Amino acid sequence: MSDQIVRILLVEDNPLHAKLIQRLLDTEMQLRCEVVAVDRLADGLGQLERGTSDLVLLDLILPDSQELETLFRIRSAAPDVPVVILTGLDDVKLASRAVEAGASDFLLKTRLNGIALDRAIRYTLARKRAHGGEWDSPMFRLAQQQFLKAAQIMNLDDNIRQRLLFPQRTQMVSFPFFRDDRAQVETVFGYRVQHVLTMGPTKGGIRYHEDVDLGDVAALATWMTWKCALMRLPFGGAKGGVRVDPTVLSKSELQRLTRRYTAEIIDIIGPGKDIPAPDMGTDEQVMAWVMDTYSQQVGHSVPAVVTGKPVVLGGSLGRKEATGRGLVYSIEAAAETIGLDLAKSTAVVQGFGNVGSFAARFLAEAGVKIIAVSDVSTGLYNPGGLSVDALVDYAAKNRVLAGFPDAEPISNAELLALECDVLVLAALQNQVTAENAEQIKCRLLAEGANGPTSLEADEILNERGVYIIPDILGNAGGVTVSYFEWVQGLQNLTWTLDEINRRLKSILLDAFARTRRRAEGDKLDLRTAALIEGIARVTEAKLLRGLFP
Repeated sequence: MSDQIVRILLVEDNPLHAKLIQRLLDTEMQLRCEVVAVDRLADGLGQLERGTSDLVLLDLILPDSQELETLFRIRSAAPDVPVVILTGLDDVKLASRAVEAGASDFLLKTRLNGIALDRAIRYTLARKRAHGGEWDSPMFRLAQQQFLKAAQIMNLDDNIRQRLLFPQRTQMVSFPFFRDDRAQVETVFGYRVQHVLTMGPTKGGIRYHEDVDLGDVAALATWMTWKCALMRLPFGGAKGGVRVDPTVLSKSELQRLTRRYTAEIIDIIGPGKDIPAPDMGTDEQVMAWVMDTYSQQVGHSVPAVVTGKPVVLGGSLGRKEATGRGLVYSIEAAAETIGLDLAKSTAVVQGFGNVGSFAARFLAEAGVKIIAVSDVSTGLYNPGGLSVDALVDYAAKNRVLAGFPDAEPISNAELLALECDVLVLAALQNQVTAENAEQIKCRLLAEGANGPTSLEADEILNERGVYIIPDILGNAGGVTVSYFEWVQGLQNLTWTLDEINRRLKSILLDAFARTRRRAEGDKLDLRTAALIEGIARVTEAKLLRGLFP
């Protein structure tokens, strides 16, 4: 037993449950626990005001408070104290909403035992400590809350739930690189996170951005696990990142940075280990440098170590546009589901990078009128429709959309509030929140970015009847064609563009159909259904492989 003393506040009005929990805390914990038990919320709030609690075990249904109000009042009184919900089998939906609202975990009273209680407390406290440093990221908290909500609904085994909350392997590095004048050396932080190693090699992009941190990379790796499992690809999720602004680097500086970062993580990447790809701030040229650096180290050319590289180096046809094309395949399937005629529809596209620009182009080809787009410099609005080709040409010449002549400049907030049939989110995370969800005026919201919609906004939009294509379904085209590129590289094959697009459409539509069936059968929103599809596949694989030793 540890010498650490954990001060637990138990708020439970059922005397039998309270007695059982106190007995378990006294006799079956690896941690030493000091327990204060109360049966009313008012008494619990009084204890929290004293600042003597490390963790709260909370029943949401109390004599003086009901349901989420109980959690909100506890969280308001002590926002830094983690809360584990105590729930009955008939409170599954309520417990899921509590996780969305910030609860750290949940326990079923009907299956309560010492092992489950001990694990929940230890892991919750470990997450609290982790969130105090590099892990502390709104994006990672969102990824964990989404997972916990799905885990609660699918009644996921407690042990599996705890194993999937954090990545299986994380590498954090700091390394120097020369600026062009050779007089200045900069040291930057880099990361590579592998969430699940159970499914095969891991797969995920490399992001160069000045705000990258370990929490963001962990969130992206987590979502990649569910995405690959949903698509039934033989990968676990991974992600990499370097905390740097690539826009201020010359091409030679970018090359030196990339080669040094590759050298730092070279032991954990490889065609059968972990296969990087482009992400924000990186492109096919960066992947070529990664491939060359790795190949130089092993003594021969290894095209399959990365995907998203130039075609001449073994890249795949169709990879560059794959995410945008796949998003439109999902939009077409969703439009058919809700009875929306795309040929008579309007669309707003937030983000005009790789994903957004190709999505806009393919939507326009399907007859959709693109009435607004945006990038980092501006939003553009033309109710009569924008020429996507003209926008692409202008952005290629000027690097940004600001100054485009045939549209009215608008703000990002104004763009998101425009009335349209389809809203494509292809920019950054956390764009639609509780603050602006009521202003969204679309029938169909398609997520091309990762994590663009908060949990609170999700609930608001679902209640309003907005049909949401979640990120792990909507932007899965990129990793799917990356899988095709990896297979072609391993087998020394070259597929035609028609073959690639046919296979891509088949995989995405199958994933959409399975997700839709689960959503309709279990009365779930599409995001939760997609997560459950992915989590169930990973869980089955983990149980089949067992534990070593």
